[in-house]
Amino acid sequence: MDLDLVHEWLSTDACWSLGRTREAVGTAAEHSLNFGAFAGDGRQVAYARVVTDHANFAWLCDVYVDRDHRGRGLGTRLVATVTETLDPLGIRRILLATRDAHEVYAGFGFEPLPDPTMWMIRTPPAT
Repeated sequence: MDLDLVHEWLSTDACWSLGRTREAVGTAAEHSLNFGAFAGDGRQVAYARVVTDHANFAWLCDVYVDRDHRGRGLGTRLVATVTETLDPLGIRRILLATRDAHEVYAGFGFEPLPDPTMWMIRTPPAT
């Protein structure tokens, strides 16, 4: 993975991670399953990351397709690869958050939380 490029994408163009540091991108990648799509010349054109315990839970995040390569089905193929990798592990819950790609993820069996009132989030105070 070209983590310098991934950092550029995530920190400057992905609404969920603007300003993320290079160190944070590297640490997150080191502790995650990483997926990429690459052009014929070897240049990385897409990225996705999965945080998982490899048994019960996974969180699909940081799905990003380079602006010049969007609209070609790369994101869909990337998510297909992720689900094909995770399914044999028997993971019972794979979560994700999306603002605008619900239809893409629905094609892989993702659906709204059945009872969102039971989910909670903790955001630590700013330091």
